[in-house]
Amino acid sequence: MSTHPYDVLVVGGAGVDTVVRVEKLEVPPGDSLHVPPVYDYVAHTGNGVALGFHSLGLATKFIDYLGDDAQGHAVLAAYAERGLDFSHLVSPHGTPRGINLVDAQGRRFSFYDSRHPADLRLPREFHLPFLERAGHVHLSITGVNRDMYEDIERLGVTSSTDLHDWDGADPHHLTYALSSDYVFLSAANLGDRLEEVLHRVVDEGRARFVVATAGAAGCHLLVRGEEKSRHFPAVRPERPVVDSNGAGDAFVTAFLHALMEGRRLEDCVLAGSVSGAFACASAGTHTEFIDLPGLRAALARAVPAG
Repeated sequence: MSTHPYDVLVVGGAGVDTVVRVEKLEVPPGDSLHVPPVYDYVAHTGNGVALGFHSLGLATKFIDYLGDDAQGHAVLAAYAERGLDFSHLVSPHGTPRGINLVDAQGRRFSFYDSRHPADLRLPREFHLPFLERAGHVHLSITGVNRDMYEDIERLGVTSSTDLHDWDGADPHHLTYALSSDYVFLSAANLGDRLEEVLHRVVDEGRARFVVATAGAAGCHLLVRGEEKSRHFPAVRPERPVVDSNGAGDAFVTAFLHALMEGRRLEDCVLAGSVSGAFACASAGTHTEFIDLPGLRAALARAVPAG
């Protein structure tokens, strides 16, 4: 994909999720509820993006903080098993965790513990050697990487980020929104402000485009210089939907993989949609990743949902 040792450097976003399956995303009466078995998964957004790129055949480097704890050891063991190139610094605050409720339709609500202090950063002497060897860098919005943008711009490396369910105003997300070349987010918190927020990203920042995903309703793409976003339908899942954990990360990786191949943005959207639909058919967070032959075959079969 590139002439650099790393096609992609992913910075931040490793952790462990505990997935609890419930009938509905609501608190029932009483003070307890029997649920199916609860499992822990190596997860979080950087994990999903890094493993997604890795599964698609890109030379991928992943860096972050981890705790010297049971969760951190589980992360390291999983990456060693998968062959993912990962380097980390030990955080005294431990490994980030999340509790994800997943309902009978596969919809998710996540409780993220945000245990890293807001001012925690990966030191420049740690991340710069990796950045200098990368063709592209993806920054998770965990905060540990937010000081990297000056070097990213100086080196001329393209950058991407996923703002998740940003409300269009939170200043923490805004730094990433206005500093990245390729911006992704969920439309979940935008309502009728969707167009306004998408335009803010491209009009005030450096983004070449911004994509707002909307699950089964597809996604919206706004390209710099265009007056209005374009809507694209989702693709029809080829397997039953059981869990939407990791679908957004899968969308991002396949979209950017297609972009790195020089594909049209419309084709990038389709690749992202197919990959996201594939992820929804696997229980748990980041337990199954589409590979390049699987993506190519699924693209040939893809039909719009509805």
